[in-house]
Amino acid sequence: MEDIKVTVLMVAGLVFEAGLNTLIKAATDKGMSDYVFVVYSNAISLSLLLPFSFLYYRKRSSPSITTSIICKIFLLGFLSCAAQTLIYTGIGYSSPVLASVMSDLSPVFTFLLAIIFRYEKLEVRQVSSHAKCIGTMLSITGALMVTLYRAEPNSGRGNSKVEEDDEAKRAMGGSYVSQDEWILGGILLSIGCFCVSLAFNIKTWIMKEYPEVVMTATISCSFVVILSSIVALVAERNNTQAWILRPDMELAAILYSGFIVTTMRSITLIWACGKKGPVYVAMFTPVGMVVALVMGLSFLGESLALGSVIGGVVISIGFYGVLWGQAQQEKMALERKVICSLVSSSSSSNAEPFLQNQSA
Repeated sequence: MEDIKVTVLMVAGLVFEAGLNTLIKAATDKGMSDYVFVVYSNAISLSLLLPFSFLYYRKRSSPSITTSIICKIFLLGFLSCAAQTLIYTGIGYSSPVLASVMSDLSPVFTFLLAIIFRYEKLEVRQVSSHAKCIGTMLSITGALMVTLYRAEPNSGRGNSKVEEDDEAKRAMGGSYVSQDEWILGGILLSIGCFCVSLAFNIKTWIMKEYPEVVMTATISCSFVVILSSIVALVAERNNTQAWILRPDMELAAILYSGFIVTTMRSITLIWACGKKGPVYVAMFTPVGMVVALVMGLSFLGESLALGSVIGGVVISIGFYGVLWGQAQQEKMALERKVICSLVSSSSSSNAEPFLQNQSA
């Protein structure tokens, strides 16, 4: 039952997040500041988390928290701030579709980091480990294809021709970017996905020592608001108009992010990482790619780049290679556990008559 809850919440969160990415792209094209967006959306989320945490712990004993835990939650807040800023800026330079395709790198990064943090073991002689390693290399290759090659499918046109068309479409008010912006967006999204993967491992680390989901989410969100405010004040120091909210797509994106995505995802991800671990949580990211593709084509009028199609397929193959390897390792771990329990019960049952004979 718990597995079903985690699955439903993760899929729902990714669907909402893909919708948010589409809104962010539309709002960015209208002049919204990515830095200010991060501040406002997290401030709204914090305004919900503070009273909720007060009510949640009203009838419970307030959990004791150490300086070490505070430092770890600060690190989580720093990574969350960095990830949001990089990803939203990357979407502004590229597209929600590219963001969702690149998010498939999260399981790869999470797997590599989980090995470093010793949440995962790499058995060199096992086929499951080989699958994970090959899947990792395929995913990275696919990410490079998505970022560097943008020809449209069945068109036979390369990057230069697509860029010329983009300039013409931009002049008509369309949502299109140049090749240089596309590459920059891909780089920012890749770094952002790495920060997300690192945050998954930090969340798991925190939950092992301090399993208080609501308190962790609230404190982490507080740090994100503080850090993102500093970044926005520096980045927009010569543009005070960026702080003025316009009652259009910008306000809709901020409210949607603050009330639904940021609040729900912050609690859900921390809870899921504590229950299932960082690699399992990262395995749901391809769901967002499908949703973002549909929304990008439907609402933003984006053209489907051949690099995104081929690269997305390669990343997905690599992703499921890592997923298959993970499933095989979990299966083997379960079999070992069953064998150990059978051996233990068999040993204890054999020892009883021996002890009876000795006492006789």
